[in-house]
Amino acid sequence: MSVDFTAPARPVSMSLVSGRGHYETVIAALREAKVSVWIATANLKELMVDEPSVGRRRRWRSVLEIFDGLASRGVELRILHAGFPSRAFRDAFDRHPRLVEGGLELRQCPRVHLKTVIVDGQRLYLGSANWTGAGLGAKGDAKRNFELGVWSGDELLLDEVQALFDRLWRGGECAGCGRRDVCDDPIDTL
Repeated sequence: MSVDFTAPARPVSMSLVSGRGHYETVIAALREAKVSVWIATANLKELMVDEPSVGRRRRWRSVLEIFDGLASRGVELRILHAGFPSRAFRDAFDRHPRLVEGGLELRQCPRVHLKTVIVDGQRLYLGSANWTGAGLGAKGDAKRNFELGVWSGDELLLDEVQALFDRLWRGGECAGCGRRDVCDDPIDTL
C-alpha cells in the first residue's frame, strides 16, 4: 500500500462528530475496548476524563488509568505520534508500570499529522482532533478546540485506515524519509 492514494468514491455510513461529541463518542468506545485501541495524533498530551457521576461530584482521572485497565485485560494499545509527549503525559505514563513495560506501545514519527482512533478494528474516528483534552472535547465549552470528524464502522474504510496506520507503525516509510535528520530513532530501526 502506498501512502499516496485517492480511494474511489462510494457510499459510507458514518456519523459526523463535533465538539463535545468527540469525547462522548471516542472516549465511550475506548472504555469498552476488548481487543485493541490504535491512536494516531500529531500532539500527545495528558487527557483527563471524568468518571460516571456519583451524586453531584465529578471525578477526573488520567485516561492512562483507563489504558492501564485495558492493558490488564490484554487489550493491545498503540499510539503513533509526531511530537514529544507533554510533560504531564510523561509523568502520568511513568506512574503506570504495566504501560511502561509494554502495555501501551508508543512510536514517534515527526511526519505523523493524521488523527485517528481505531477501536477493536470495528469502529473508527477520523478527523481533526489531536489526542488532547481541547481536541477531544474534554475541556469546557469556552476552552475546547473547534474540531470535526467522522465516526464509522465501515469495514472497507477501517481496512484502508488500519493498513496505513500499520505501514507507518512498522516504519514502512522510514527508509525513504526526507526527515531522518530530525528523527532520533527511526521506526524501521526498532
